Amino acid sequence: MSAASKAMYKPLALAASVAGGIAASAVFGQVWKRVAGESEAPDPKDLSRSTREVLIAAAVQGTVFGLVKAAVDRAGAQGYRKLAHADPR
Repeated sequence: MSAASKAMYKPLALAASVAGGIAASAVFGQVWKRVAGESEAPDPKDLSRSTREVLIAAAVQGTVFGLVKAAVDRAGAQGYRKLAHADPR
């Protein structure tokens, strides 16, 4: 990738990452509401919650964030390739 292409891609990738993080938070919130019936996941420092529940919430959150990140990165790379006719690697 040329220096000009890299300079153009970085801000787009950063903006996409921020939007992806916001989307992942919203998706996780909806998934957790359906799975646990609660509006918020348990805080790992809240010792009144079970370790099992905290770890399940963390696993679900990690899975959602990983999937959203991969989808956003992939869509951003494909969009960049359509605009710049070059791979963003």
